[in-house]
Amino acid sequence: MKKETKFVNAGRQSKWTRGVVNPPVERASTVVFDSVKQMKHATVNRGNQVLFYGRRGTSTSFAFSDAMTELEGGAGCAIYPSGTAAITNAILSFVKTGDHILMVDTAYEPTRDFCDKILKNIGVETTYYDPLIGADIESLIQKNTSVIFLESPGSITMEVQDVPAIAKVAHQHNCIVMLDNTWSAGVNFQPFDFGVDISIQAATKYIVGHSDVMLGTAIATEEHWEQLRENSYLMGQCTSPDDLYLAMRGIRTLGVRLKQHQDNALKVANWLATRDEVDVILHPAFESCPGHEVFKRDFTGGNGLFSFVLTRGNQASVNALLDGMHHFKMGYSWGGFESLILANTNVGRLRTATQWPYEQPLIRLHIGLENVDDLIDDLSQGFARLNAVLDA
Repeated sequence: MKKETKFVNAGRQSKWTRGVVNPPVERASTVVFDSVKQMKHATVNRGNQVLFYGRRGTSTSFAFSDAMTELEGGAGCAIYPSGTAAITNAILSFVKTGDHILMVDTAYEPTRDFCDKILKNIGVETTYYDPLIGADIESLIQKNTSVIFLESPGSITMEVQDVPAIAKVAHQHNCIVMLDNTWSAGVNFQPFDFGVDISIQAATKYIVGHSDVMLGTAIATEEHWEQLRENSYLMGQCTSPDDLYLAMRGIRTLGVRLKQHQDNALKVANWLATRDEVDVILHPAFESCPGHEVFKRDFTGGNGLFSFVLTRGNQASVNALLDGMHHFKMGYSWGGFESLILANTNVGRLRTATQWPYEQPLIRLHIGLENVDDLIDDLSQGFARLNAVLDA
């Protein structure tokens, strides 16, 4: 089945839809039984998509889990109330006191905070590594290394990792490979074809696609699925069926949205490349982006998220750029239909294993579904404000 067809049909088995187009919203806390035999059957099979207790899920959550597994692959999908919950609970499901994990140096900032605070407090050591390390990651693996965590492309700075090279080495040392696969939406990078054991998404982003739901997913291989499922359940993870219904709706348009985001972003990025205010484009499809060759080899497409580094700038000039934007709003997210802009004048503070090579401010954009000419005009006016402050 081609991916466009999967977007339409994923999770729509008749046992979930019950004769209608969409799986219905089924809300439940308590599940009741008519006999001891029926209750025992549900108890024995509670991990296998049967009604047992609301936290285990209903037909709505089972349908969504099936849909995500059909899109990304793997053996099953655990659902969480946010992307951060998916990351933290996936890691916690496979580490114990005394373990060591390897975390990519470009990780999402809350992921780094979790390692530095929560994992440290329970006796799990974290070593950060260069996202471009590839197979040389072997030099960092210790006898107690249990998890190697990747995020590709990296948050903010967009480095693309050589996932298969890292996964090959990891498996030689019995390490579990986890990937934050949010940038690809589970569509433009197929994690299980490249050696990933657990693929994680902030489904808040492109899966939902409308900036109105918090949601996380983690999909595991057959070998790791039961442990991920049961440990996540024991840590109390569950999600509202109403949110899952909206996420299922998002999947139906995921393909056309991603393509439009990608096309719009490439047009804006190509325009930015002509501007004197821009020093370097950090978009995986551009040669200037670290890991570009890996992106060309392993990915089938892009999305609307990328960054660029200004040629010059300070906090005052960047503030002038941001404060007057009309179509680009400031917000700590991406993946919705709207365009967003964020600035970082000190990327280096987020690194411990690598050195950020630029002193100038970085601007991260999420290109939405607006008319590209309007977005370019908005940015052009922003550059005019930036230059006015710098040239004053």
